[in-house]
Amino acid sequence: MNIKNKLKKNVFTLVVVLLYAFTFIYKSDIGVLALSNSIYYFKELLSIMPVVLVLTALLDFWVPKRVIQDNLGKDARGKGMFFSFLLGGISAGPIYAAFPITVMLLKKGASIRNVIIILSSWAVIKVPMLVNEVKFLGPEFMIVRWILTVIAIIIFSYIGARIVKKEDIVFENEKFVEEIFDEEIFINCSACMGCSLCTKTYPSLFEMYNKKAYVKQYDIDDIDSTKLNDAIDNCPTKAIKHKEQ
Repeated sequence: MNIKNKLKKNVFTLVVVLLYAFTFIYKSDIGVLALSNSIYYFKELLSIMPVVLVLTALLDFWVPKRVIQDNLGKDARGKGMFFSFLLGGISAGPIYAAFPITVMLLKKGASIRNVIIILSSWAVIKVPMLVNEVKFLGPEFMIVRWILTVIAIIIFSYIGARIVKKEDIVFENEKFVEEIFDEEIFINCSACMGCSLCTKTYPSLFEMYNKKAYVKQYDIDDIDSTKLNDAIDNCPTKAIKHKEQ
């Protein structure tokens, strides 16, 4: 990977470093305070994330993929929304602890809509937050705010699911591509060179996105094995995988 690609992948980190440098030069007192706060949150991150990652790995191992698909997948509908609100609402810890868990859920078949609900619920309507809200602002305020927030989350989850597609997330996290797409046929995007030979050989099964090939949604019974084998044989980097082979 050349320097240009490294900078492109770490542009956010670079911007943050430049902002810190600018603040230290022109407002050193604010720079010191910002750095102190950053160190505090970094220590908090180090104390929480190992536990979250271990818990995520255990859930990934223990919870079957079919359970996630049935209860949080795109066909779960009202049931999926209920469990998403429940999971986000009873969670503990800061919002950044939710991201490894939601990635695992996406890998196992949770829908974009339900992941948005989980993250939003985790952020703004957790049970501990509601308890404190009642304590300081009263039950009437909490109930009205909770109802309006739930309505807003449902609306934005549908909008978000229309805009964001799973393949967009796969492109940013290529190592998960095999598990997010169909298990029978998949493409190793790290190996794909974007030659598009597979889309020319079998256009109804393969498509290009951001200079990478992806597998379209399909019924395994409708697969043309001759075209699929030709696409696999024609792939110069052998990125196309068929688990039956």
